[in-house]
Amino acid sequence: MSLTPSREDFDLAADLVREAGQLALRMRGGGLDVQQKTSVSDVVTAADHAAEKLIVERLRALRPEDGIVGEEGASVRGSSGRSWVIDPVDGTYNFSSGSTYWCSALALRSDDTAPLDGDPGALLGAVYQPQEDRLYLGGVGRPATLNGGALVMDDAPLDRISAGSYLHPTWLPRPEVAEPWARAASRTATIRMLGSGSCDLGSVASGRLGAWFQHSCPEWDWLPGKAIVLAAGGATDVVEVNGFRWHIAGGRAAVREIRSALVG
Repeated sequence: MSLTPSREDFDLAADLVREAGQLALRMRGGGLDVQQKTSVSDVVTAADHAAEKLIVERLRALRPEDGIVGEEGASVRGSSGRSWVIDPVDGTYNFSSGSTYWCSALALRSDDTAPLDGDPGALLGAVYQPQEDRLYLGGVGRPATLNGGALVMDDAPLDRISAGSYLHPTWLPRPEVAEPWARAASRTATIRMLGSGSCDLGSVASGRLGAWFQHSCPEWDWLPGKAIVLAAGGATDVVEVNGFRWHIAGGRAAVREIRSALVG
């Protein structure tokens, strides 16, 4: 199988995030048991597990040669050189709190490439916000779209744009993380902390946010949006500072400025 995603791959990804997101929304309407993972704001629900199960079962039936990696534990070794990376509900704290700012996200990545920065190649990304009915889609060979409309990013300097980010309160007393974050944040026009990395990256691709940066970002929070930002003509980067990997996305000028600020 070719690593390059086909039209059918994009269509499948779009269908899966729609179905997973709508399933999670229906389950929320019936009431949820919310369980804490690492902190009060890091939670998981039955909807996360059910949505991931739905995606895994469909992929196993329709793409049996591909690997699968899921935030909630799904792990399938493939033989095609490609793997699907699943975030069934990204922004679960928002989701469980009644906010509309959450999504189902899916990426297809290459298993065979080993870039120097260690950041896997994102072949396609799909992000769906059910309550706002916003479907972001894009990747290799397919320009980024929002509900079918083309997305083309601007390239404004950092001091003219908003930036999305996330820094858990427990990191604030730790200078090795808080200081680089503050250097980058202080150069923006304004900072937004909204609680869903994939929603944020879709917002970067569509211009709702100008840029985005976050440390220690797992691949299911990064690759779906990375693919869409790149397909919209934006830039991404990963840089290590004080032993922590920072992920950056936005226009090329903003990405360069954020990287420079983080490094100090």
